[in-house]
Amino acid sequence: MPNLPRDALAATPALPVRAPCLAVLGLSVIASPALAEGFMDDSHGTLTLRNYYLDREYKDDGAKTAAREWAQGFIMNVESGYTPGTVGFGLDARGLLGVKLDSAPHRSGTELLPVSSSDKRAADEYSRLAMTGKFRVAQTTVKTGDVSIFLPFAFASPSRLLPQTFRGTTLSSRDIDGLILNTGYIDRINKRDSTNYQAMSIASPNRRFNGAATTSHMAYVGGDYQVNEDLSLRAYHAEVAELYQQNTLALLHNLPVGEGVLTSDLRSFFSNEDGSAKAGKVDNRNLSALFGYRLGGHRVSLGYMHASGDTATPYVSGTELMGMSELTMSSDFLNAKERTWQAIYDYDFAAAGVPGLKSRLRYVRGDHIELAALNADDRKEREFQMELGYVIQSGPLKNLGLLARKSIYRNDFPSGAAFRDENQTRFQVLYSVPIW
Repeated sequence: MPNLPRDALAATPALPVRAPCLAVLGLSVIASPALAEGFMDDSHGTLTLRNYYLDREYKDDGAKTAAREWAQGFIMNVESGYTPGTVGFGLDARGLLGVKLDSAPHRSGTELLPVSSSDKRAADEYSRLAMTGKFRVAQTTVKTGDVSIFLPFAFASPSRLLPQTFRGTTLSSRDIDGLILNTGYIDRINKRDSTNYQAMSIASPNRRFNGAATTSHMAYVGGDYQVNEDLSLRAYHAEVAELYQQNTLALLHNLPVGEGVLTSDLRSFFSNEDGSAKAGKVDNRNLSALFGYRLGGHRVSLGYMHASGDTATPYVSGTELMGMSELTMSSDFLNAKERTWQAIYDYDFAAAGVPGLKSRLRYVRGDHIELAALNADDRKEREFQMELGYVIQSGPLKNLGLLARKSIYRNDFPSGAAFRDENQTRFQVLYSVPIW
């Protein structure tokens, strides 16, 4: 049994309520040789190893001077094929294990590991096992149990040791050429440093909303349409019951210009409260544009994001919004009234004869920020990021990935703000091994 903090041991395990029934279904399928043909023959398993070091060195006057931890993650994904017939059934399983390599109470809290609320000690180990039942009709797939969603309004955070997942049912259909339809009903979230499912809440850094308010479920519907090879459109509607509703629209376009390609990424989020509005008032419109030009191994991008309305942009705590903010390291740049500029330079060293090596420089600046709960107006924040990644292309360590990221973040927020002046460093080593 993993050595978990006392409060984590009291939590319910991360096996979906439906898991026993799904396991019986899977065993019954395997028991029949005729049905097992597609179920077993098309199955595959992968073990991913992730070694992660995260260092936040705070540069303000707060009592805590650093959050610094090192951990090893093991991610086992087993996916079955589908049984033959008009309706094909399958069963997936996910096993996750995180192991502490270095931590201490005075510098825990990086979200790599669960932390005891009483003594701030990180768990020596934490783990969870989850199962997903699925069935397929033509090009429509339904999954129920432990599910992952990577959609504009709720992008499952990939930025820590273990992946963040949900409990619910999702449907994805590709039956119409060029169109991907998605809908789903989610009732619980399993956060990236947690061993159990919990009710979803609204993200509330800087006390933007009532972060203690929870929802019974989130429901969504929408899709992506590939108009042609250079133009795609996206539209979704999501309701986080009794908290907020959100509509999102996006346009992605590539246009050959000279010897390179001009890329356009236009996104919008329109949010307001839902039902009894337990999290408080929600009134936000967030519009963003990111234009880039790619030539050879070079890519230069410029972007702008404008928030209007009386509140910050809402999103489910533990997830991220797709757009300008999901790859930032120290802040989400989604405060009320915030206007954000960014500049990015990417270089792919394959153009210089070194495939697998990529780099990025990124500068993000936000101003006109309103922090109502902290009685602050017209505040500013900025973040400078550097990133270098390499994937080994051949030899015994082929596909081993190395990633180093560094950010320098500063703001003029008042004391007590969620985002603190900091220098942040992350190192990751990733390696996926096919089991069969």
